[in-house]
Amino acid sequence: MINDDERIALFLDYENLAIGARDGLGVVPFDFGPVADALAERGRVVARRAYADWSAFDEDRRLLTRAQVELIEIPQRVGGSRKNAADIKMAVDAIELAFARGFITTFAIGTGDSDFTPLVHKLRELDKRVIGIGVQSSTSALLPPACDEFLFYDRLPGVEPGQPVRRGRARSRPQVAALEPLVEEAAPAEGPTAAEESAQTDDGDPAQLVTRTLAGLQRHADGPVLASRLKRAVLRKDPTFDEADHGFRGFGELLRHLESEHVLQLRAGSAQGDPEVSFPEDGSEVDEAFALLVDVVRQLQASGSRPQLSGLKDQLRKRRPDFSEKRYGFNTFLSFAKAARARNLIGMEWDEDTSSYLLHVPA
Repeated sequence: MINDDERIALFLDYENLAIGARDGLGVVPFDFGPVADALAERGRVVARRAYADWSAFDEDRRLLTRAQVELIEIPQRVGGSRKNAADIKMAVDAIELAFARGFITTFAIGTGDSDFTPLVHKLRELDKRVIGIGVQSSTSALLPPACDEFLFYDRLPGVEPGQPVRRGRARSRPQVAALEPLVEEAAPAEGPTAAEESAQTDDGDPAQLVTRTLAGLQRHADGPVLASRLKRAVLRKDPTFDEADHGFRGFGELLRHLESEHVLQLRAGSAQGDPEVSFPEDGSEVDEAFALLVDVVRQLQASGSRPQLSGLKDQLRKRRPDFSEKRYGFNTFLSFAKAARARNLIGMEWDEDTSSYLLHVPA
């Protein structure tokens, strides 16, 4: 989805990543390989810098050196905060590089610390694409939305979680013990972490995000919407979006699934593997079925009840006895209802009290 000409500068807030991976995933030492692979898939990495007090990361230092990462030393100063020093140094270096190396198109910022949000904003003001990288359990919920794309380290191929390290217990590995005094105990985060926010907003159905994004692009586009453009727009809306989280090996596979559900329509584009994406044009029978669903839900709403998905199919059959979602290519009534929701014809939310979806017609 990204041009081959993408040139990436990588900046790692190494203590934040290493401690997050240690405490949240049990990964010690920090495995840089999955990060390198993810960025290599997106473009050419022309600068790699990592910031830390390297006296506390002997093994990590050797591994990063072999991976061609430049190590920037942030020594402990008496009466000073190493964390603040590292943050300032990293931010200054990133802005300096943005001005000095105009050919760099993308900055990858490895941290979960929301203190770097102003840096992300400034880089985007300078017309730079920003990719964030962080451990999900220790990433502030404020950081991912600021980025063009955000990669949770936990989800990268090749990351193998171990037993998370618990603070205050004896450590069997000397490197872990050395990590303990690196940072002061963080105050409880205000608001949800990125992991908590993701759990609150993700209903396991990517169709809504994709179709709403496509509808918006069609309103403003002069020509056809290509899959690559749609994916970039989806990531701008939700930088944490990853089709693999929904069981698809790639964005193209997700689009083909939505086409099979009669939600989208694909046509060959000008470039191989980058089809044109649109909504189905000749779907009069499906449209009639959706109109029936909307009419029944609206009627139930008007009677003062909140329609439940369970039992709703029987209500449709009272109006049309031969109704069957399979006639329109849907395997289940739930997938039929979700397709209607993806087209913004109905709203649908899970209700714990009834253990069913509740439906409504948007105003």
